[in-house]
Amino acid sequence: MSDTGATARLQKLFEGHRLTPTQRRIAHCMVRRAADAPFLSSVELAELAGVSQPSVTRFAVALGFDGYPALRRHLRDVVPAAAGAAADSYNEYQQAVHAEIDNLRHLASLLADPEPVARAGRLLAASRPLPVLGLRAAGAQAGGFAYFARKVHPDVRLLDEGGTLLEDRIDAAVRAGASALLCFALPRHPREVVEALAYAQGAGLTVVTVADSMFAPVARYSEVLLPAAVGTGLAFDTACAPMLLGRVLLEAMCDALPDAQARLEEFDVRAAARGLFAE
Repeated sequence: MSDTGATARLQKLFEGHRLTPTQRRIAHCMVRRAADAPFLSSVELAELAGVSQPSVTRFAVALGFDGYPALRRHLRDVVPAAAGAAADSYNEYQQAVHAEIDNLRHLASLLADPEPVARAGRLLAASRPLPVLGLRAAGAQAGGFAYFARKVHPDVRLLDEGGTLLEDRIDAAVRAGASALLCFALPRHPREVVEALAYAQGAGLTVVTVADSMFAPVARYSEVLLPAAVGTGLAFDTACAPMLLGRVLLEAMCDALPDAQARLEEFDVRAAARGLFAE
């Protein structure tokens, strides 16, 4: 079974349950280790999630099981016995690539319902200015989005540095008329990002977030949360799915901007006149 199927089954299992922050942490860990989850002991899962073993037991009970062994039996029942067999034939680099392919397939399945992304696109298009937040590992995702968004949106403000000025820049965007903020949030999640989203929400902004999981720490401060899993098989996480979801969001925003095509054509004319590109 691919990581895509395992992740989808786990997320389905968690839907509709009111989980505590500790339990969301366990759920997030299981989603990230979807292929291994049915085979982890409660002690192993507790160590991976950074919680106590009794917390894992309470988590299983919160999901409606008698205890963690019953939860693990359920997971094994819904995972084919051959899970992971194909992956064993790949080296670690190939496994990382195939894991990213699975993440992209899972993203494609989520996009079968386009309304959350379309709604996010409308919110971003209507915000003037549009602040785009991404710190540390998510800085590249935020920067890439902002680069392209500026070609069609009249006022995009990239927030890619933390520190004491971050709240000032959010305030400035609100004073200038911003109604929404887009955030890219990837592990490890900086505390500053969580605090900035809480501040932005308190300032009246509608927060749209691209995160690695529905259980990410930023979830409670996001009116629209769009998940896109990261790969964890290499020394540093890989983020192909969040990057692609950012491009999908750009498309949705363009659809909601009536002058987007005219702006792109104007840019192409200017670029040609300047000889901007080599080809």
